[in-house]
Amino acid sequence: MEPENQTCVSEFILLGLSEQVLLQPLVFGLFLSMYLVTFVGNLLIILAIITDPHLHTPMYFFLSNLSFADICFTSTTVPKMLLNIQTQNKVITYAGCITQVYFFMLFGDLDNFLLTVMAYDRFVAICHPLHYMVIMNPWLCGLLLMASWIMTALQSLSQSLMVLRLSFCNDLEIPHFFCELNQLVQLASSDTFLNDVVMYLGTGFVGVLPLTVILFSYSKIVSSILRISSVEGKCKAFSTCGSHLSVVSLFYCTALGVYLSSAATQNFRASAVASVMYTVVTPMLNPFIYSLKNKDIKQALKKLFSQETFST
Repeated sequence: MEPENQTCVSEFILLGLSEQVLLQPLVFGLFLSMYLVTFVGNLLIILAIITDPHLHTPMYFFLSNLSFADICFTSTTVPKMLLNIQTQNKVITYAGCITQVYFFMLFGDLDNFLLTVMAYDRFVAICHPLHYMVIMNPWLCGLLLMASWIMTALQSLSQSLMVLRLSFCNDLEIPHFFCELNQLVQLASSDTFLNDVVMYLGTGFVGVLPLTVILFSYSKIVSSILRISSVEGKCKAFSTCGSHLSVVSLFYCTALGVYLSSAATQNFRASAVASVMYTVVTPMLNPFIYSLKNKDIKQALKKLFSQETFST
């Protein structure tokens, strides 16, 4: 009996966002700018949290890890896209494609779980303020972070290993700027039923479950805020979770918009353009949201810049 994996291909073709030659310099400049802003912005958030002792709290501990995940998330796709545009070569190797699928899902899912953990942190802070430091102790924070890494690593590994069982012998063009799992599976010339089942289960695990926890946490948060008698107290309580709520809304609205647009149309190029929102734009905007809406981050960034100024 022949083995199930009859992979005939050693490389794929990434069609990118546009095949028009005149638009390539514009696309290159735009994505390079967004990538640099994402990298520098999230790096500054991490440095501000590390250098300011006042930010050594559970909320900012998870925020620094979210910023790290955002840097890695965009780094799995954008540099390869920029290299392809610069060299006028759209090829990505089979091994490179599988690797990109793994790390893209790893850091994308890690973003999701970290947002869920941060929602739980805000739930404890607002609904159980007197017991916050007891509940959100360093041991629990480390455990939640480790659990997020382990679950996302196992999920990404299972999806990547499922791709290895597929055969790719015919259409090798991926209508995207990176190796997107669903479109990669659709290119397979072998049966993909088992892959589809695993993908749907994975979507439920990393999508529906975290969103349910987030919605439950914020339902309790809103209920607690409404019970506060003073308007000032309500504003103060809401301000502690305003930045996180903005990031959650941006992340899920863009991801849901891409999913709905993909389901409503068979125009894969349009879906690729829409996916830029949650793969590039959202990680770029997160540092701005936290720095503009959070006084502690603003002060930490001012201290960081002042230290750099005096050191030079």
